[in-house]
Amino acid sequence: MTILADQRHTTRTDLAWAISVGGIGVVLFTAMLVFTWYFATTLLLIFTGMLLGVALNALTNALGRRVHLPHPVRLAIVCVVLAMLLAGVAYLGGATIAEQASLLSKTIKSQIGNVKTFLDNHGTDTSFFDLGNAGSDTSANPPSDSTPSPAAPPRGSLPGAGALASSGGAIVSQTFKLLLGTIHGVGNIFIVLFLGLSFAAQPGVYHDGLLFLAPARHRTRVTLIIDRISETLERWLIAQIVVMIAVGIVTWIGLAIIGIPGSFILGIQAGLLAFIPTVGAIIAGVVVVLASLASGWIPALSAFLLFMGVHAMESYVLTPILQRQALDIPPATLFAFQILLGVVFGIWGLALALPLVAIAKVMIDHFKTYEAPPLAA
Repeated sequence: MTILADQRHTTRTDLAWAISVGGIGVVLFTAMLVFTWYFATTLLLIFTGMLLGVALNALTNALGRRVHLPHPVRLAIVCVVLAMLLAGVAYLGGATIAEQASLLSKTIKSQIGNVKTFLDNHGTDTSFFDLGNAGSDTSANPPSDSTPSPAAPPRGSLPGAGALASSGGAIVSQTFKLLLGTIHGVGNIFIVLFLGLSFAAQPGVYHDGLLFLAPARHRTRVTLIIDRISETLERWLIAQIVVMIAVGIVTWIGLAIIGIPGSFILGIQAGLLAFIPTVGAIIAGVVVVLASLASGWIPALSAFLLFMGVHAMESYVLTPILQRQALDIPPATLFAFQILLGVVFGIWGLALALPLVAIAKVMIDHFKTYEAPPLAA
């Protein structure tokens, strides 16, 4: 009877311990989800800095295969070369980029208006085009029972103190918003650059720091996972940079041959959007076609055919050749995760969906193929 009582006590203790551990695990997992939800933008910003560090480290290691120099010296060479390339593009094409960006913006707005008119003439509801102009429409057609506004001061008379205070407050408010937006954007760029340079300067320190956080008995497995993730991201980033440069150059030259205004800025945006699989190509194609409509139907059709050719080159030639060993994710799975992360986290989730899915795939593949060592007798 004593043995049975001891067994029951042990069983109850194990059950209570399992329930306690499971409850703590659920609470911690829920807390992690809540933390990720509220600080998703900051976490994705840090992840972007990590990706930049991985890219710089990959270029530094590639240079190390050619020249035998210390890691800091190779990193400095890579950073100087990249800075010179960016400065050269800004110096040689800065005025062209600004001029073509302004022209492209006006062209896109004009073509959107033409599309709205075309849809209106064919009986399609286009009220969603006027969401941003609701205020102007209301002011243009005030309701009949509205209170008449005060009469404007006669020409030549000085405005009153109230009008001056209102105008000054509006100017200060808009200036403050613009200043905050500029500081926010520049601050994000600075954070990404600082994190990227810090990760690339001492990759071993952060690698060992992650291993130190893992329990000693699992460090071998964690080391293998981290190395595989790092290798996968390095291969993918190098291949993606090559794809982006190729797409940008081919789009620029092709649109210039067709005679589309703003071909240089269109090539730049197509190359940058190539970083986002599937969705980026669709956005780039829509922008190219809208910008080409101003030159006529034949140039627009030629630009559309060029876009299809560039997309086919990217999807069926460059990506399979360059990323054959880097990623093997089905397109439908990737697109589904892009939509999900884009809806939940906005533009950050859409842009970083592929590297996040790649990390998850590496971890899943590892745990599927990993065999636990046999327990000692």
